[in-house]
Amino acid sequence: MNKKNLHWTIHETARDNGRRVARVSPPAGGLKPAARATLELEPTQRFQEIVGFGGALTESSAWVLAQLPAAKRREVIRRYFHPTEGIGYTLARTHINSCDFSLNMWSLDDVPGDYDLHHFTLDPMRRWLLPLLHDAQKAAGADRFRLLASPWSPPAWMKTNFRMDDGGSLRREYAPAWAEFYVRFVQAMRRGGLPIWGLTVQNEPEAHQTWESCLYTPEQERDFVRQHLGPALERAGLLGDVKLLGWDHNRDRLEARAAALLTDPAAAKYFWGLGLHWYVSNDFAASARVHSLHPDKPILFTEGCWEGGKALGAWEHGEGYAAQMIGDFNHWVAGYIDWNIALDQRGGPNHVGNFCDSPVIVDTNTREVRYGPSFHYIAHFSRFVQPGARRIAASGGPDALQSVAFRNPDGSLVAVVLNRTDAPVDFALTAGAKPLACRVPARGIQTHTLSG
Repeated sequence: MNKKNLHWTIHETARDNGRRVARVSPPAGGLKPAARATLELEPTQRFQEIVGFGGALTESSAWVLAQLPAAKRREVIRRYFHPTEGIGYTLARTHINSCDFSLNMWSLDDVPGDYDLHHFTLDPMRRWLLPLLHDAQKAAGADRFRLLASPWSPPAWMKTNFRMDDGGSLRREYAPAWAEFYVRFVQAMRRGGLPIWGLTVQNEPEAHQTWESCLYTPEQERDFVRQHLGPALERAGLLGDVKLLGWDHNRDRLEARAAALLTDPAAAKYFWGLGLHWYVSNDFAASARVHSLHPDKPILFTEGCWEGGKALGAWEHGEGYAAQMIGDFNHWVAGYIDWNIALDQRGGPNHVGNFCDSPVIVDTNTREVRYGPSFHYIAHFSRFVQPGARRIAASGGPDALQSVAFRNPDGSLVAVVLNRTDAPVDFALTAGAKPLACRVPARGIQTHTLSG
């Protein structure tokens, strides 16, 4: 960047002024020195590289969007994934076999004892899921779109409880077949024009759920990858092109799982990194502690939402997204994938009634689409922080604010500043040049971009 031509732009969302990622000007007349606390960016101090931002493309989201007129459906997808007309999503997560946010339970091979997977097929995905995946890829651009796939459960016939739901574990004799299942999925998706960027071993491997779930101890996940899944991906020539993530569950057990998966060289060599969810714990420093021990293994946030199907579209949900993202990015998390990109007016459909909020809510009776506060708060990151950006040091600023800063590949600097209080907060922002006078409204968020 040419330092002589640098300038700041500010975008703002706030509860009370109606602004939603709207461009604003600095406060008229600046701020009095006594009102300033300086947030200082240090672009030379660089930390983790950012993979990108995205959301989950579940069967439920696909069904909900299919209830809209074609033009409205396209608009929602573009507003998420288009690089200039949308908020810049490049990541997406989908499920291998069904999950709770499916219309019912299904697997890609329901024939008991089909050890060689002769009956494996993507047919259960063709009506709802695959069209959404293709359209999101098209909106983002095939060269920018990165698809992560996660299983909630193997087929029932591979499990100790002979059910896809209600916990259970993988039967030892079917471990080779289940490993080959991932390979078949990746290959079939690739033939259909949807390359898989990454896989997680198991969604929430310590959660015994009433919906699709499968339990792995840390040692069981390690051994499955070391003895079966890693070698199967390697034999198929997929390692490298396909990133393998372990854990894919909550912060409270991140360190224990990392200790099992990443300290065993025979298993660790197959892992690109770890997946993280936000439920249960706000111990953001857990990811920093894991990073200090395993700096070559990125940590990717792979799921979070506001559960219970209550207060859909609440302002606090948007603020919560931003607070979680700031906490995670300041502790070495390398990217962010939200849960369902769209749900109906109940926070579903969900075949076990596990309703949740979503940044986009569609009333399937009136065909109304509501973009909630969460959509706009996420946009303050995803629209301005480019894939390949690096987090940079940011220090100072008022105690009432939370902040994080990045340097994009094009050299521009981005600072995201969150105010969850009921009063406006004044501060000064600098990156080694003349400070910029700033005021964040009550219950608001701003993104400040310094570019040439």
